[in-house]
Amino acid sequence: AMGTVEVILELLGFPKDLFGEVRRMNFRQIINQVLNFMMIVFSALMIWKGLMVVTGSESPIVVVLSGSMEPAFYRGDLLFLTYNRTDPIRVGEILVFKIEGRDIPIVHRVLKLHEDNDGNIKFLTKGDNNRVDDRGLFAPGQLWLRPKDVVGRARGFVPHIGIVTILMNDYPPLKFALLAVLGAYVLLHKE
Repeated sequence: AMGTVEVILELLGFPKDLFGEVRRMNFRQIINQVLNFMMIVFSALMIWKGLMVVTGSESPIVVVLSGSMEPAFYRGDLLFLTYNRTDPIRVGEILVFKIEGRDIPIVHRVLKLHEDNDGNIKFLTKGDNNRVDDRGLFAPGQLWLRPKDVVGRARGFVPHIGIVTILMNDYPPLKFALLAVLGAYVLLHKE
């Protein structure tokens, strides 16, 4: 197994004696590399927060995790979301929403709208590839979704790009290996 790791690191351009290279770095070089790594991480976080502000969505980019919306979206498609709360929700619109008690948002189409006497909007959703509506997914006793449950509206997508995210979630060792390689690259890359 160790031979395989060494071959992969060599193919990625790392020196053969990777840990010897780290030992030869002085303290100042190590601090510089760590700061560069932190700058990359914080830049990514700032870009994400900026996208949240611009799109109005708490999660401006999501990956489709199931086949419930086929043929509109397939597993692994990357969706771009916006959410203007003043724009009314419409039947046929594709929303990403969260359900109480569930961590992962759901991407489904609005099936029905209901407005009560006070003007409050409720709606029901369904996956295009599902036989029944989403009431079976809702929290016990919940029959409708409300605008507060919405994360965003699907505005565009890139097919299959999100499959990397799915693979990393399905195979955690792959995620850790990729993070380790990226971290080593950033810390040891001299330019």
